[in-house]
Amino acid sequence: MEFRKVFDLIPEQFDRYRPRYSQELFDYLIQYTDLGPDKSVLEMGPGTGQATDPILQTGCDYNAIELGEHLYAKMLEKYGGFSNFHIVNDDFITHDFGQQRFDLIYSAATIQWIPEDIAFSKTFELLNPGGTLAMMLTVGDYKSPNEALYAKIQNIYDLYFKPDTPYTHGKFRYDSAPEYGYVDLERHDFHGRRVMGTDEYIAFCGTHCDHLVIPEPYKTLFFDGLRTVVEENGGEVVFDDTYVLYLTRKPVN
Repeated sequence: MEFRKVFDLIPEQFDRYRPRYSQELFDYLIQYTDLGPDKSVLEMGPGTGQATDPILQTGCDYNAIELGEHLYAKMLEKYGGFSNFHIVNDDFITHDFGQQRFDLIYSAATIQWIPEDIAFSKTFELLNPGGTLAMMLTVGDYKSPNEALYAKIQNIYDLYFKPDTPYTHGKFRYDSAPEYGYVDLERHDFHGRRVMGTDEYIAFCGTHCDHLVIPEPYKTLFFDGLRTVVEENGGEVVFDDTYVLYLTRKPVN
């Protein structure tokens, strides 16, 4: 199974434990795009809505495309009652949007799963002149808050983290948008902190795509090892998060 489809196996766990983004990031994005009822938006791969609420609540014409059947169903369950909410269950790479065009297209750690040339060229085509492409991702640092615990967790990874398929993503060049016609590229960093107890941390680790494909007996040894290490070292893991927001525009002319 492709990594980008693995998340669909755990919609409830994904919804509960995947991190959200900072309100400051959304405030900046909404102000930057002057988002409101007169604007049309497309969210790429919303998952279960980790970055949906603040945008939907502006009253914009919210549209989403979600690859996972079960994630799509969860989105409908959560947001189907909103009159400005629209979603399709399909692959962004191959979906025909027809004459639809958008003032904002945004991705919360989704665009990296799409080949760069398709991601930038197709979003460029789908944007209205002057429209914005926003790309956000979270960089979590749990080393700085507790280096001793970090070292012990890394030892568990060294011993038991043996996924069937190696993770080779993460090389998406967010800053290459100008090569595809975009202008006014900006990067903005926002900050937050997560404090997770043992159970929450283990469940969160279980939402990582490459962690889901660890075969037995390593999978049990891995998660049991993480649980033991965290419990023996205070029972919590602290993440200092950086929420990265890339903004770029399609030229007006």
